[in-house]
Amino acid sequence: MSRLAIDHDYMLHILEKLLKIPSPTGYTDTVVRFVSQELERQGLNVELTRRGAIRAIRHGKRQEGARAIVSHLDTLGAQVKQLKDNGRLELVAIGHWSARFAEGARATVFTDSGTYTGTILPLKASGHTFNDEVDSAPVGWQHVELRIDALSRNKDDVIRLGIEIGDIIAIDPQPEFLHNGFIVSRHLDNKAGVAVMLAALKALQDEEAEMPVDLHFLFTIAEEVGVGASSVLSHNVASMVAVDNGTTAPGQNSDEFGVTIAMADQTGPFDYHLARKLVNLCKDNEIRYQKDVFRYYRSDSASAIEAGADVRTALITFGVDASHGYERIHTHALRSLAELITAYAVSPVVIKRDFKETSGVRGFTRQPAGEAEQELSPAIADEELGE
Repeated sequence: MSRLAIDHDYMLHILEKLLKIPSPTGYTDTVVRFVSQELERQGLNVELTRRGAIRAIRHGKRQEGARAIVSHLDTLGAQVKQLKDNGRLELVAIGHWSARFAEGARATVFTDSGTYTGTILPLKASGHTFNDEVDSAPVGWQHVELRIDALSRNKDDVIRLGIEIGDIIAIDPQPEFLHNGFIVSRHLDNKAGVAVMLAALKALQDEEAEMPVDLHFLFTIAEEVGVGASSVLSHNVASMVAVDNGTTAPGQNSDEFGVTIAMADQTGPFDYHLARKLVNLCKDNEIRYQKDVFRYYRSDSASAIEAGADVRTALITFGVDASHGYERIHTHALRSLAELITAYAVSPVVIKRDFKETSGVRGFTRQPAGEAEQELSPAIADEELGE
């Protein structure tokens, strides 16, 4: 086996710290600084893009044909759409999530003059006033508003508070770490993926594990709005594995335990050879796994390919219930993912042609296309032959 032991307490400690840092897309500077400091504490040099995507390289025996692991630091959130005459705020979502999950959420508004807390409420929030209308009100962002925890009875009051259109709003995650291993919180997508990567790095560092090629630890800042890993890859990277959430909903094969390996998302199939390698690593290292296909899902892998990166991509996930809402995961999946990353990091390179960006057909990969052998039991064979 090539998987390494994971410091479970460290992983959960990092996840708890990450969840306490607001980081909706467009407001990620603080979490970028935190993760950068943690990478440096573990001995890696950190490079930031202009906007704050992170690259930290753990060196292997060669630079060419490097591998990358990527998670995103940004989360869902909202922005101020309008200052309302009743002293409340109209909102627009950051990322794709339902206003159904926004109703009742505690939130923080970031302004140039400081922060304000508040609560997202339906327009008809009081049963004592609206009676049954509170149950029949429609769902949508135009049907909710943010009540600010400050003197704010009209639009002029809002202006005096210094709140402006476009101000970013973070949603309180309200995390719970349960004794049975379940974790319930908003924004586990993808704070949990970041914690998994940092725990895997710690295991590699603690064991002084040797790797055949460099491993790039990448953290992006705009995945929730579709940008993701579009501008953080270097030309040395030949394969990239995204770590994100997999939905454990009806019609899906994801699970809150073990690793869920995505075979395709809405952008199409992931790389055949890389996904197959990850499956085999799970088998060889006795890591529980299952496969799934996501129809309404995209990740950092999609943004890298769409930006023109010629890399093999794959997606490994922790099963999450109620994605983009009050999410629930289990620590078993997080540990399994971290173990798989360590096994992948130290595994030998099979496709050596990938050391170069382009080359001839020699050494190019093959996919099985031969006819499968079939054997029928004697009873079934006799039945088919009419005997």
